[in-house]
Amino acid sequence: MWGGRFVEGPAAVMREINASIPFDKRLWREDIAGSKAHVTMLAAQGVVSAEDAAAIRDGLDAIAADYARDGVPEDLALEDIHMVTESRLAAAIGPAAGRLHTARSRNDQVATDFKLWTRAAIDEVLAALGSLQDALIARADEHADSVMPGFTHLQSAQPVTLGHHLMAYHAMIARDRSRFADARARANECPLGAAALAGTGFPIDRHATAAALGFDRPTANSLDSVSDRDFALDYLMAATQTALHLSRLAEEFIIWASQPFGFVSLSDQWSTGSSIMPQKRNPDAAELVRGHSGRIAGCMTALVMTMKGLPLAYSKDMQDDKPPVFEAHDLLGLSIAAMTGMIESATFRTTRMRALAESGFATATDLADWLVREAGVPFREAHHITGRAVKAAEDAGVRLDALPLDTLTAIDARIDARVFDVLSVDASVASRTSLGGTAPVRVREAIAAARARRDEEAGR
Repeated sequence: MWGGRFVEGPAAVMREINASIPFDKRLWREDIAGSKAHVTMLAAQGVVSAEDAAAIRDGLDAIAADYARDGVPEDLALEDIHMVTESRLAAAIGPAAGRLHTARSRNDQVATDFKLWTRAAIDEVLAALGSLQDALIARADEHADSVMPGFTHLQSAQPVTLGHHLMAYHAMIARDRSRFADARARANECPLGAAALAGTGFPIDRHATAAALGFDRPTANSLDSVSDRDFALDYLMAATQTALHLSRLAEEFIIWASQPFGFVSLSDQWSTGSSIMPQKRNPDAAELVRGHSGRIAGCMTALVMTMKGLPLAYSKDMQDDKPPVFEAHDLLGLSIAAMTGMIESATFRTTRMRALAESGFATATDLADWLVREAGVPFREAHHITGRAVKAAEDAGVRLDALPLDTLTAIDARIDARVFDVLSVDASVASRTSLGGTAPVRVREAIAAARARRDEEAGR
């Protein structure tokens, strides 16, 4: 490969550490596509003959069929997917294969291949996250009126609806999808034609290759073109944020599935048993989603550390850019699919949710708000009055709405019988009608808007 510059071959360890074919063989489809676009452009520009270009394209098609059928052979001596393909092309069509690499370098070649792969990976994630959103919307619609405790500090705070809770995760996933869409837009510039780092003296048409590969335009600076891995970092940053959101939802399912909570029963498809305790029903799928988030964040950190000190332009360190992105993509795909399946098949125990919502004095804020609204009490004073009422209910072992009226009026004479209109969990939930609130009417509006956006995105 190195021509006449080197007399001795590489050491065995050097051969192994230098080779990327064990992982970059995953780019074979992109490598074939980029090579075909490149040689077609070279022929159009008169740099290679139409006959040689046709032979190269036919040879590449045959190699692609071989890869699809048999996989990509790993030859460490050939280092990477680019040289493996070029070697097979030479064996298939002879000296004409040597014209393929005119006016390009492996530096712009791999940047192009990797961008093409990342772009497709983003499309996969966007579709998977769309399915997750659909599952959240469907279950939220089913439970727009189902009362559950809302928590802060994992302490009962105010009653909400399960539909509202699930739509909170829909909002997170919507932001995740926007981050991936933004990353895709930034990545959609084609590095091909930047060559090693300085461009080329051949009369190439970079706009033609960019268009042939579905990019919006060529990249603007040849140095940046071959040394940029922002698109991979953008992918990993978005993947990490998505994984964190999935992990939060997974943690809720783990807590909810525990016997003290008993809010949800996961289906057999997403649970496992114990080898020794026959009664166990473990939320292992959710635990693995939670665990994968750490590995995905680790992949992001790995590439950040690889890129942080590299001078322009290409350095061999950048060969390590692909394994963390590949690993993160595989883990993220599994996590999204598992979370979608769990949501679709979960049995929510709404009776249990409602009972706990009623047991934690979760309507205390409604009493304070009533004092402000109906009795003109400053909120801070109303807060103290309500605190005394909660203490009285706690001492009596009853819910706040079960306190006798005379007990409440003894705490503050401005309280009257109308207060019982706001102290039930249903009244509390129904009253939260502010934009984005948990009132069922607002939840249904949010669901309708989300469903309309999904229909528009999917062209339904």
